[in-house]
Amino acid sequence: MAGPLLIAEVKRSGATLLPIDSEHNAIFQCLPPGVTPGVAPPGLRRVLLTASGGPFRDLSGEALAFVTPEAAPRASPNWVMGRKISVDSATLMNKGLEFIEACLLFGVTPAQVQVLVHPQSIVHSLVEYLDGSVLAQLSAPDMRTPIAHALAWPERISSGVEFLDLLKVGRLEFRAPDTARFPCLALAQAAARAGGLDPVVLNAANEVAVQAFLERRLNFPGIATVIEAVVQRGSGGGDRRAR
Repeated sequence: MAGPLLIAEVKRSGATLLPIDSEHNAIFQCLPPGVTPGVAPPGLRRVLLTASGGPFRDLSGEALAFVTPEAAPRASPNWVMGRKISVDSATLMNKGLEFIEACLLFGVTPAQVQVLVHPQSIVHSLVEYLDGSVLAQLSAPDMRTPIAHALAWPERISSGVEFLDLLKVGRLEFRAPDTARFPCLALAQAAARAGGLDPVVLNAANEVAVQAFLERRLNFPGIATVIEAVVQRGSGGGDRRAR
């Protein structure tokens, strides 16, 4: 709900919108200068959002039922986050919300956004153009980099982040997300396609469901179950993941 209002106000005022979230900041850095917020630049084919996959990316569906509230923050692979965001990372809901944000910020359709699981969290996102070129922004997984970029834009300043050593990193891996084990991503993608109030209902249901998990009133897979039920009730039913 707030996203379209923000984009409309940015356009009305002629402001420059500088994304801070590492993925959207990466996309911004890969776009041509002077792009209009909420409008895809000519020649853009799609954007690719990367995700670490969360701390439980390699667990079986059966094992996910026994995940505890303490496990997500402790096991978070590359980023230091609070309890709520750690759970969102573990369910891939954080990537789903970023999916919705990317559509609004850059004027692309849900069909033009792809999510890639990238365990190393070195490539923060990519932009593909019609000529086949793919531009990516790479850096160590440290929020000081996008913050420094926004603070100094259009110039560059030191962020205090360790410089990236690709030889030390060794390899960069990418794979498709498993939405059968982590259905929150598919639910968010369906909400982005549906539009209207669906993203609002999705976000509100996630807040309540994650809190219930943290309070041990809901197991880990139950987070997605609750969200799906709430969104279905709010939008008249149907399989939200299939839309």
